[in-house]
Amino acid sequence: MTERLDGARMLIYSHDTFGLGHLRRCRAIAHALVEQYKGLSVIILSGSPIIGSFDFRARVDFVRVPGVIKLYNGEYTSLGLHIDIQQTLAIRASIIRHTAEVFGPDLFLVDKEPLGLRGEITETLNMLKARGTKLVLGLRDVMDEPTLLRREWESGQLVPALASLYDEIWVYGLPEVWNPLTDMQLPASVTDKMSYTGYLERFLPQKLKRTPHVEIDEPYVLVTPGGGGDGYDMIDWVLSAYETATDLPYAPLFVLGPFMNADQQEELVQRIERLPRAQTLTFDSHVEFLMAEAAGVISMCGYNTFCEILSFDKPAVIVPRSRPRQEQLVRAQQAERLGLVRMLDPDGPREPAVMAEAIRNLPSQPRPSSALLPGMLEGLERVVELARPHLRGEAEAPALDAGKAALTPAI
Repeated sequence: MTERLDGARMLIYSHDTFGLGHLRRCRAIAHALVEQYKGLSVIILSGSPIIGSFDFRARVDFVRVPGVIKLYNGEYTSLGLHIDIQQTLAIRASIIRHTAEVFGPDLFLVDKEPLGLRGEITETLNMLKARGTKLVLGLRDVMDEPTLLRREWESGQLVPALASLYDEIWVYGLPEVWNPLTDMQLPASVTDKMSYTGYLERFLPQKLKRTPHVEIDEPYVLVTPGGGGDGYDMIDWVLSAYETATDLPYAPLFVLGPFMNADQQEELVQRIERLPRAQTLTFDSHVEFLMAEAAGVISMCGYNTFCEILSFDKPAVIVPRSRPRQEQLVRAQQAERLGLVRMLDPDGPREPAVMAEAIRNLPSQPRPSSALLPGMLEGLERVVELARPHLRGEAEAPALDAGKAALTPAI
């Protein structure tokens, strides 16, 4: 049952250095909240270069900050601007703080990075804390391999921020699957703030039919690496199976992802076009429709794709990445342990026959629903409940100081 919270405001930070995961998770949360709470307004702060390709519900909007990308050596560089990364970060921090000052949120939800990209939201957190805004950190189920994560967080002095700044920590998963802060030796003042929500269930948007330019008259397997920036090897492995085996049960539909390298994308498209039963898309902002109609899924193991596999109850073959983070590998291992998916070793020999056999077994592979844990897909419902106490009604935006420029969202 919906509830009116007139004047309530929520700000969501999604650093989005690359890929689609952070943006799509924050968008799902925002949509669930405005559907439940009439009168609530939500702004998403994002660095995603393709945020404008997604549709948003009424009372959800976004402010785009300049994008950055993480290189393989761990350093960051500007995505679209030919300026120094420090200048880019300064611009981002300024836009973030000014948006928060003018919007005046009741609740500030930070996705994954406690202090933002290289600490860019530290000033904003302190400012909002002083104003009485509730600060919540949202964590996906798996952050990284525990030792690597501990080193990263210790070097960034992030645990003190959890203790001194944040009011709550929401984990978008279940402890029976994984504790994202395992082995962190956290004080009780931090662990007491943690609430596990379950995974964020996905639903079909209000759209009449599947993407019209996809025409497959037989059952198909959806092959998707998410954003695609690191998906070439997985797509290549699936293609090699279809190129060498003629008895595979499903036609393949490849969705390559908007961030795949252009040369790699061109090579794959040429190979796919030579397969008589295959089709390909670069990107579809409503991939949920393709997932819902698929007979099975072959994918990596990003958080959002995993949520969709569970939500639409699809038998799935998973090829997680293991570098530079082991997040996907840990998630896939735990999911296979629970009987939710089948995982292929990402670091083993990528023989076409191994992938072909996995595809042949998809029709008889158990669906995730046969192994779901209690509360596993109740994440959005739980987030709605957790947010309510912090979304007071009749909130007023703070008056602008004389001489201060009005907010101009970068949208």
